[in-house]
Amino acid sequence: MAVEPANTLQKHVHRTEVCDEQISIDIEALLQGLGTDEKQGAWFAVFSKSVAYGGIHMFPIYYLEILAGLLLMRRLESWYANVIKRLVKSPRFYIRDSGILHRLLSISDYDALLSNPVVGKSREGFAIENILSVLPGGVEAYFYRTADGAEIDLLLKLSRELWAIDIKKGTAPKITRGFHQACVDVQATQKFVVHGGDDEFPVKYDTIGISLQNLMTRLQ
Repeated sequence: MAVEPANTLQKHVHRTEVCDEQISIDIEALLQGLGTDEKQGAWFAVFSKSVAYGGIHMFPIYYLEILAGLLLMRRLESWYANVIKRLVKSPRFYIRDSGILHRLLSISDYDALLSNPVVGKSREGFAIENILSVLPGGVEAYFYRTADGAEIDLLLKLSRELWAIDIKKGTAPKITRGFHQACVDVQATQKFVVHGGDDEFPVKYDTIGISLQNLMTRLQ
């Protein structure tokens, strides 16, 4: 097992080298799947920025499926049952390792992340990946979004319940009307807003404000 350097700068350099090595391995596999001899990581770096800043629609689904197959991306399907509305049905993709995302976007520390427009998407992807990592067997995960903008970041179908989860980066979350309407649409039985703090407290529309760690504990 490799020993991580003690010095802060050395730690950053070490993590960068490890990250770059893993990316190069994954990119080589990706590019082989795309049938090209190019072995540089520039394509994936551009792709990562497009995902982070909302331009994922520019990339063919074939590329996204390859990345999901390499476990670089998380594919989340759209919820479709018992809803008579125009829905966004295309799957949603997240880069599974937020550290790789930050590296490709040249985000070196927490302060740099907070000042970057990707901070919200980074937080969302990080929370979703951690939540999905502790799900019991048989639990299904989706997202929900209507053409009018009503949205649930993560929808968990348990045996007899449907949990709606909104993800925020701040410590004083506010429930949007869109999230509330989406919960009514799908008839959610439990509603949570995951925030950046440690406390658990009620918010409006019978929603519980909860930390990521506490929600993961509830699911285990």
